[in-house]
Amino acid sequence: MNRPMMKWAPLSCVAVALSVFSLHAGSQQTPRAFQDIAPVPDLHTNTPIAMSTNHSKGRESLSTTASPFTASATANAAATHSGPRYPGDLQYNGGPTIPFASHHSIFVNPSAQCPPNTCWGDPVGFLSNLGRSEFIHVADQYTGEDASNRYAGGANYFIPGYTPSAGAGKPFTNLDLAIAAYSLASATSGFGFNHIYHLFLVPGQDVCFDSTLRTCYSPDNGNTFAFCAYHGSASDSAGNLVLYTVEPYQDVSGCSVRPGTPNGQLTDSTNNVLSHETFETITDPRGNAWWNVLDNGLFGEEIGDECAFLAFTATDVFFDPSIVRLNHKLYATQPEYNNERHACTTSTGD
Repeated sequence: MNRPMMKWAPLSCVAVALSVFSLHAGSQQTPRAFQDIAPVPDLHTNTPIAMSTNHSKGRESLSTTASPFTASATANAAATHSGPRYPGDLQYNGGPTIPFASHHSIFVNPSAQCPPNTCWGDPVGFLSNLGRSEFIHVADQYTGEDASNRYAGGANYFIPGYTPSAGAGKPFTNLDLAIAAYSLASATSGFGFNHIYHLFLVPGQDVCFDSTLRTCYSPDNGNTFAFCAYHGSASDSAGNLVLYTVEPYQDVSGCSVRPGTPNGQLTDSTNNVLSHETFETITDPRGNAWWNVLDNGLFGEEIGDECAFLAFTATDVFFDPSIVRLNHKLYATQPEYNNERHACTTSTGD
């Protein structure tokens, strides 16, 4: 069964100390260590969209977060009700978007058998090529910015020996991974809307939204297996904000792309979901910007949710991505919803 991509969960107060090392552009270089990261203050997340396994959608009350990167409601508003109605169009809900940012990949607990970056294909390279592509400009209409290469690669990291709060061998919670992203932002690359942190989990590592362990990425447990990835945000009482996506290992039944894609199922399954969460972070970082508010079966869906197409075989269900050229390299990744075209596209001109 396919597992829809989801995003949400609350946070609480906890302290952490991590050892973090630098990784640059997918190649191993001399590590730069950060020891004894300061305790994390009280963290608070938004409550973004949640999709259950039966594809029902729900949205909690959201507070608007002020930001210098706020889309224009006048320029980007949905079509007037006096004209044609496009049920898939996203509506603007007043919150911030991200016209410029650096990507930071964080590889959690890699090993000699699962080295940073290459164990997941090459997500660092994919993010770099995505930022230089025509595809990324589908987001222009939502951010109000059309400059090229606005989403560039930043510093990348791996975290060794990070244990879930529930104990070794247990699933991470959203809180565990928000802490890791917050700690890196605090000690290294920085907070705010100019940075997106992507946390990649090794094969076999589950993650759940909270300590009840009921709503999870858990290919090993079908009773709790509810999502493939999600994006979120956390802020402290001082207003320091971290944006992050959580990217469990995607080359598993229920999250992988169909066979026969240009780079193979490992690489293209990773990139397909990473692209989904990246576009949603750009257009709806706090859960109060661009999403479908119409009561037509698409309520609550973001730019990626509406375009996650499926391919069915006799034995399995796969994501069915499009083949797209990003900065001269072919990838398989899903399209994103384009309000200007009223369709799912991989470029502004589709």
